[in-house]
Amino acid sequence: MIKKILIANRGEIACRIIKTCQSMGIKTVAVYSESDSNSLHVKMADESVSIGPSEAIHSYLCIEKLLYACKATKADAVHPGYGFLSENSNFCIELEKVGITFIGPPASSIEAMGDKITSKKIAVEAGVPTVPGYVGIVETAENALKIASQIGYPVMIKASAGGGGKGMRIAFGSSEVLEGFEISQSEAKKSFGDDRIFIEKYIEKPRHIEIQIVGDMFGNFVHLGERECSIQRRNQKIIEESPSPFIDNSVRKEMGLKAISLAKSVNYFSAGTVEFIVDSNQKFYFLEMNTRLQVEHPVTELVYNIDIVKEMINIASGHKLSFSQKSLKRRGWALESRIYAEDALRNFLPSS
Repeated sequence: MIKKILIANRGEIACRIIKTCQSMGIKTVAVYSESDSNSLHVKMADESVSIGPSEAIHSYLCIEKLLYACKATKADAVHPGYGFLSENSNFCIELEKVGITFIGPPASSIEAMGDKITSKKIAVEAGVPTVPGYVGIVETAENALKIASQIGYPVMIKASAGGGGKGMRIAFGSSEVLEGFEISQSEAKKSFGDDRIFIEKYIEKPRHIEIQIVGDMFGNFVHLGERECSIQRRNQKIIEESPSPFIDNSVRKEMGLKAISLAKSVNYFSAGTVEFIVDSNQKFYFLEMNTRLQVEHPVTELVYNIDIVKEMINIASGHKLSFSQKSLKRRGWALESRIYAEDALRNFLPSS
């Protein structure tokens, strides 16, 4: 059993993980940058280690410093939370080299699902519906124009390594394809260091609905229903709720089974989320898989009365799931609202 967990994160998610560890009798280690030295997560943890300057690249994103913190405190496991290194397969591999447990899926699953083009190909092979489009890298704006006309307008131009709404543009005609391709490519290069682009059909009046799955190392899987995340601003989620007010029970069940099928196809274990886009007729298509805990996981926990972080820790310790699909009972409704701040005097630029 895991005895001491280092949380490779900060703020709210670090505090949330610490609370579960305390309930399980597991010691915790907080890491902090210079600007976070007085943060709540540092005060809550049993131990804390300074890992450098305020810039994340020199602290929370520095694998070497996190490995040092593990060694210094004799932590035998790491929970990455969300963001930062939570979907970095190299971090997973480096921890494994020194015998430290990564509380999350295997590196191979992270790699397979981390690339939107690769994951789409895997979804097709697993029998999961995907949005019609070109499953490959679009090299030039001219190629983008040709592919878009073959798919049929409107189309969505996307960064393969994208996330958080970056590197995405909708095009309703040829001029918008040419402009959108250049902007998406540039944005992707700056944000992710990866300018690969692909194009798919844009689903009009879509719903963004995702399935929370949890699986152990013995091949046991469950889905914890869905979260609807359709209310967004700049392609970023604002309102998340469970259950969705839009889909019916038969669609809910089918989406859950497809999400599990995808996870099994890449030998997944731990918690994960399979995101779908759903059209006005409740027809759903695979969007991407997040191989980590998500910001909105508490709405699922409230509705199903399950501590997802606790399950992640137990799975990483080699235990089987503590519940089955049949034993799960949904109760009530939960909703999460994110604070979305914009500066109205600066053309509504995002501003904290």
